[in-house]
Amino acid sequence: MTNKLLSMLGICEKARKLASGNFQVESAVKEGRAYLVLLSEDNSARAKKSYSDMCAFYNTELYIYGTSDEISSAIGKEGRKAVCVTDEGLASKIRELLKNDIETMEAPDGKNENI
Repeated sequence: MTNKLLSMLGICEKARKLASGNFQVESAVKEGRAYLVLLSEDNSARAKKSYSDMCAFYNTELYIYGTSDEISSAIGKEGRKAVCVTDEGLASKIRELLKNDIETMEAPDGKNENI
């Protein structure tokens, strides 16, 4: 994960625009308050499928990215494998950072062609 993305997750947490943990994330998605869900790569296949189905049903973007340790450290809470952003502007910025990071990872020979 990039430092900017981790910092944005921390800002979201401080601004109280982040729900973390399975119950809070699920509630936010079902209530229509979630603009983006971020799920750790080290989640179980069952959890990934469950979140994928839920986010598809409620038309919420889902990204599987980073580890639970990285996400937990960024928001200052232990054992978090799922978070969701409940602010549209912050979600937009995180979405942009995610897409930039994914493009960088996919670029041939490790160079980002957008620079």
